[in-house]
Amino acid sequence: MTPTLVRQHLPHSGATPQVDQWARARDWAEIQERMLVPLYEAVYERLEVGSSTRLLGLGCGSGLALLMAAARGASVTGLQAHAPERLALARERLLPEAWGTRARAGARLTDGEPADIDDDGAAAAYNLVTAFEPVGCVAGDSEGLAGALAAASPLVGLGVPVVLAGWGPPERCATSSVLRVAAKLADPLRGTGSWRPALRDDLEEVAQRAGLRPDGSGRVACPFGYADVDNAVRGLLSTGLFDAAVAATDPEQVDKEVREALHPYKRRDGTVWMPNVFRYLIART
Repeated sequence: MTPTLVRQHLPHSGATPQVDQWARARDWAEIQERMLVPLYEAVYERLEVGSSTRLLGLGCGSGLALLMAAARGASVTGLQAHAPERLALARERLLPEAWGTRARAGARLTDGEPADIDDDGAAAAYNLVTAFEPVGCVAGDSEGLAGALAAASPLVGLGVPVVLAGWGPPERCATSSVLRVAAKLADPLRGTGSWRPALRDDLEEVAQRAGLRPDGSGRVACPFGYADVDNAVRGLLSTGLFDAAVAATDPEQVDKEVREALHPYKRRDGTVWMPNVFRYLIART
C-alpha cells in the first residue's frame, strides 16, 4: 500500500502532471487507510495492547493505527519519513492540542527515521514495534524497512515483538487483479517502484535481514469497500502503487484502465467490494 519505510515515488518529469500530495494524503486518510482496520485490530488483540504498551510505529502514515492503539491506552510514538502531508494529518488526529484532552498526551510524532528520535532516555523505551505499511508490493521496498528495523533496535529491549504486514496470496486478494494494471503499464520502469504480487516469504526475509526471530503469524480478511467507482479510484491511487504506471504512460490512461479493472467488483447499487486477505508476522528482537 504506502510503502525506506515509506514507499518512494518516482519523480515526474517533462509534461507529466505533478501529483497533489495534500489531496492524495487526504484520500489515503479518508478513504483507503480504514481498509486495514481489521489488520490493526487483530494484531492489537493478539498482543494485548493496552495501558502498559509503549508502541513505536514505523511508517505511521496518517496515524490511524496509532490512534487505535492510543484508544486502548497505549503510549504511542510514530515515525514517518518523506511524507509531511500524511504526518500533518497524523498530528491532527493524535496530538493533545488538537483535542483538548489528556487521552493522547503521550503521543509523539517524528518526521524521519529511528535515529531522529530526540530522547536521551529512549534506550529500551518501547515494548512493541509495528510496521504496518504492506511489505513486498513494490520492487525493492523491503530493503529500507530492514534497515529501519535494525536502526530501531537500540530503542527496544530483547524479546520485544515487531509486527510486519503484507498482502496475502494474490489468489486470495481480489484487488490484485486491479493492481496488475499498475504492473502492466509500468513495464518499461520495472525495478523502479512498480507493483509486484506478494511472495510467500516476503515478511520472513525482511525479519531475517533485520536480525529478528519469527514468532508467529496470522491472516486477516481486509475487504476493500468503496461508495462508488470514483471513490475506489481515488483510494487506490492514494496508495502510490500506480505512480510508476502514471510516469510510464499518463494519468488519463491509468484512470481509464483502473476503472475497467474495477468493473467486475461493482455491485448493482454502485458500490465496489473486493475481498482481500492480509498477512502479518510477529518477530522478536
